[in-house]
Amino acid sequence: MKTAYYNGKIYTGDGFVQAFIVQDGQFYKTGTDEEILNCEIDDKVDLNGRFVCAGFNDSHMHLLNYGQSLLMAKLNEHTSSLKEMLEYLKGFIASKEINEKTWIAGRGWNQDYFSDVKRMPSKKDLDAINKDIPIVLTRACGHVCVVNSRILEMAGIDENTKAPEGGSIDFENGILCDNAIEVLQKFKPLPDKEGLKEMIKSGAKALNSFGITSSQSDDYCVFREIPYETVNQAYRELEESGELTVRVYEQSNFDKTEELQKFIDAGNVTGVGTKMFKIGPLKMLGDGSLGGRTAHLSRPYNDDPSQIGFNLFPDEVMNAMIDLANRNGMQVAVHAIGDACLDQVLNAFDNALKNHPRDDHRHGIVHCQISRADQLERMEKLKLHIYAQSIFLDYDNHIVEQRVGKQLASTSYNWKTLMDNGLTVSNGSDAPVEIPDALKGIECAITRTSIDGTGPYLPDQAFSIKEAIDSFTINSARASFEEDYKGLIKEGYLADFVVLDQDPFEIDRYSIHKIKVLRTYLNGRCVYENNGPF
Repeated sequence: MKTAYYNGKIYTGDGFVQAFIVQDGQFYKTGTDEEILNCEIDDKVDLNGRFVCAGFNDSHMHLLNYGQSLLMAKLNEHTSSLKEMLEYLKGFIASKEINEKTWIAGRGWNQDYFSDVKRMPSKKDLDAINKDIPIVLTRACGHVCVVNSRILEMAGIDENTKAPEGGSIDFENGILCDNAIEVLQKFKPLPDKEGLKEMIKSGAKALNSFGITSSQSDDYCVFREIPYETVNQAYRELEESGELTVRVYEQSNFDKTEELQKFIDAGNVTGVGTKMFKIGPLKMLGDGSLGGRTAHLSRPYNDDPSQIGFNLFPDEVMNAMIDLANRNGMQVAVHAIGDACLDQVLNAFDNALKNHPRDDHRHGIVHCQISRADQLERMEKLKLHIYAQSIFLDYDNHIVEQRVGKQLASTSYNWKTLMDNGLTVSNGSDAPVEIPDALKGIECAITRTSIDGTGPYLPDQAFSIKEAIDSFTINSARASFEEDYKGLIKEGYLADFVVLDQDPFEIDRYSIHKIKVLRTYLNGRCVYENNGPF
């Protein structure tokens, strides 16, 4: 069946057309209204002048975790003050049926947004609500959590407990950072496969509402006690039943060399799978977050000289894992926010590529936030891919110079420089760290300001509108070796596209976040429809 979509302003990725035809889940032809409507077609859809582009592709997020977070206490919606957040938490707990298996989880708090106090929540705050039911509240970044006394008791943590390497434990306040959070994994209630599928479906439907049709997702670390095979099976069963409404490129998270070896030996290497679900890169978590002061810097934090953050892997482990993946043909993507962590990651990439050279490896840096001029040059020489999150500027504009100082801030978040020097830069949200609102990400990439107008931070690093949209479409497709059939509105490409109520090329750039997604199509099938007028 051939369906014509006409009377639109359609950004193909190469230019603009008025209309296109979809057949069998692919773009069949593009052109003017006259050219398309004069073709032999079975149906037609009047776009009424709406803007259309390829479906958005979030090149780094956590789909399973995002779906899980939709079931948690949504602290990001109640974080204007600590008092407000705790009152909301009381109501959330009161709405639950409590039994011996109950575990209260919430995510999204950020102490920098509290108007009443300038500190993190504490064990004492949570105990005042309930010290008998396990309560864990994760910071927006995912690298810091606060727990009540019940969880510390369950995990056997006391004032003498030593934190694991790459983590920290503040027993007095009940605050755990990075690798110390992993201690809680074995105590978390685990969903069965059907529970995983419900989280994935919930997350995917939410992505569709933001115009997202592809997700490059780090899922294996959400429930370390659940085998990766079960997660993969959940995705594949959803694909087979037609319930998976977003394409997934699995950023395969492992933290032990022997587990990665087993994964590879089982035939799991980059590109294995279908166009709906396939194995992507080895994903590693190099350090913490800037907001939580756990990102590893080469110098003390400007606003807390007692902290420099920490790497999550010893050099020998990171080197071994990246070398193992590289020599087996796997792509590698490593989270690096602090510049000291970035040094470690660049050294590991350099070592692996010297041992086993590859022309088109597309290894990449996830986040690539705090960087020095010498590191920008190294990334260019290594021909790395950059997984940016422009939406991070919405918050980080308020803190980056405070955290790292003016000098280091001047060469950080330099994604435009890297792009101009030949590297491919894709975009994403790191959801549930941020809401996966691609249009907000596009606006931040263009304006270099926060949504509230703070900034601009390094305006010379601003993307053009075309570059910003491309970072969520064709450049994200390049991140997953899929640029030959995804990310453009072009003959033979997958018919994944989004219809918007306004044209981001024409609207005031500070209003792009207000644009509404009207419809989202996957394989030419509408997977999201706004109730408003088309």
